[in-house]
Amino acid sequence: MEQDYFKHPTADVSPQAIIGENTRIWQHCQVREGAVLGRNCILSKGVYIDAGVQIGNNVKIQNGISVYHGVTLEDGVFCGPHCVFTNDRQPRAINKDGSLKSADDWVLKETVVQYGASIGAHATIVCGVNIGRWAMVGAGSVVTRDVPDYGLVYGNPARLHGFVCPCGEKLILDDNPAGNEAGQVRMLCPRCREHVPVPQPECAMLYHEKEQK
Repeated sequence: MEQDYFKHPTADVSPQAIIGENTRIWQHCQVREGAVLGRNCILSKGVYIDAGVQIGNNVKIQNGISVYHGVTLEDGVFCGPHCVFTNDRQPRAINKDGSLKSADDWVLKETVVQYGASIGAHATIVCGVNIGRWAMVGAGSVVTRDVPDYGLVYGNPARLHGFVCPCGEKLILDDNPAGNEAGQVRMLCPRCREHVPVPQPECAMLYHEKEQK
């Protein structure tokens, strides 16, 4: 059967992987058995996709990234060059008796990166976290806890520093908050002038902390 995606001659794609239409897999990539990639994805040079990984449509994975078993990337996710995913919170090469650990000697911790979220270059995502819709993780950050929808986080460990519009601009508080829904605060994008509903608890905590400073 003729494939409907592009695979560079140096790429290694398992015949047991499912690859969506118009996806492009570039030099020295490896896609393991059971992995599922959606349509229109881009795997740049040196990307490793582990067995069973689930990747949505329109996902961009830049150079030198390993997406390990237990990580899910939803539609529209961007992964900057050399960002790091993990899947084991207590990694060891050997057991207490000195024997080499096997596939049954560790506990998988899953990670989900939700629709439209972006991860900056060289960021590390510690396993077991959820990165919300349209969230943005700054370059070089170490993410150790969940990131809310539209949340802008950076630092080591990463902390919430604001919220971002789907266009990427940092949101500002709206002078006219009419139309807020329960559990949400409407913020305004200074670039596209769209209103974005961000989670109320995280928003209140963020601006309370700023006022205290």
